Amino acid sequence: MPRLELSRDLGVSHASAVVVGTIIGSGIFLVPAEMMQAVGSAKLVYLAWVVGGMLSFAGALTYAELGAMKPQAGGEYVYVRDAYGPLGGFLYAWTWFVIAKPASIATVVTGLVRILGTFPIFSFFSVTIISAPFAVSWGQMFAITAAILISFLNFLGVKKAGEFQLVFTLLKVAIILGIVVVCFSGIGNVPGRGWANFAGTFAGAKGGIAGFMAALVAALWAYDGWNDLNMVAGEVKRPEQNIPIALIAGVATVGVLYVLVNAGVQYVLPAGAIAASPRPASDAVALVMGRMGASIVSAGMAISMLVTLNGTIMSGARVPFAVARDGYFFRALAQVHPRFHTPSVAIFVQAVFSILLLLLGGSFRQLFSLAIFAEWLFYMIAGSTIFVFRWREPEAARPYRMWGYPFVPALFIAVAAALLCYTFWNERPNSWYGLLIILAGIPVFACFAFLRRRGKGKSS
Repeated sequence: MPRLELSRDLGVSHASAVVVGTIIGSGIFLVPAEMMQAVGSAKLVYLAWVVGGMLSFAGALTYAELGAMKPQAGGEYVYVRDAYGPLGGFLYAWTWFVIAKPASIATVVTGLVRILGTFPIFSFFSVTIISAPFAVSWGQMFAITAAILISFLNFLGVKKAGEFQLVFTLLKVAIILGIVVVCFSGIGNVPGRGWANFAGTFAGAKGGIAGFMAALVAALWAYDGWNDLNMVAGEVKRPEQNIPIALIAGVATVGVLYVLVNAGVQYVLPAGAIAASPRPASDAVALVMGRMGASIVSAGMAISMLVTLNGTIMSGARVPFAVARDGYFFRALAQVHPRFHTPSVAIFVQAVFSILLLLLGGSFRQLFSLAIFAEWLFYMIAGSTIFVFRWREPEAARPYRMWGYPFVPALFIAVAAALLCYTFWNERPNSWYGLLIILAGIPVFACFAFLRRRGKGKSS
């Protein structure tokens, strides 16, 4: 009996929504303040946005060729496995499954709770409902419920999750464009609003190369998530065509939206006000439209994070599924639901890990910071596989050959290496812990490899 496979139900519009919807989370609403504190001028903030967008676009071009060439579930895991062997692929999957993806899910739903908590109707989120064996608030219960519901949506089928992603991504983009229009409109009597703000400076900025690197890291964090589409490549229709289109068009769309939002905020607020604001976009719209404007931005942030959550859950479960299919992880994780054709067990286990982190409360943030070092390490490694495949498999079918090879992927890898060093130096304790977590996967891999050789770890 042939084993069940995942269904290719995601069209180019769904795939593009995965890219756009997953990238645009809360970052664009929050990081302008951090970037202004780092560089101190609108021009340098824009330079960081443009450089970050170009680097993300270089990564998207690289992954477009890889995704079209190897359109299988797992994305980066498949590239690293085929280029550097099963151990390298397993260490990538191990890090993502144990720490990165569950922590990403926990971070997104916690952020969703914080945003909703600004509305009076959700003021009860801070109330504790369980005090033993550890304290659990209504906010944590809401976050857990959100993670469960979106995981269940993904369990019911990738097409349903893709439709959800598409509809709410369109709504998210409409809200973002609405914010831009409001900022540039003549509504309200806002003192200091105008183009003169673009020439303003913030005297307390960090400045220098260190300041620009900090702003660039903030921009790249806001752009992060474009690689998630490759993880669900095994469920994209006509992947050789649709994956490159979705990656390139998606990242370009996000870049334009980010520049527009930042321009709108800068038009309303001077540099010093942006640097001092915890929510620059919300404050800018509030000045124009009052409290209702701030509520609209908060609602937009909540919707944005919900869409990001869906994309994160969708992509994350495909990595352990792919490893288990190769026989290097628990066999149950390789199961495909007979009716919904989804990696049901992998989705369930991922949800359990995320809930455990949510129950830990604030301590999961440290776990998430452990993954920063690993994230850039594997971006660099996965991106480098394009050189391996071009050299080792020159005659292999490449439905999409990236523009700018070898300079564009080399630039992406070099910058990833630089950011890796920067992150390691500035987050040394967490980076060392992250490295230890990666290395802890070696004995785990050895166990599964031994079982696989004996015929006990093969998935069927």
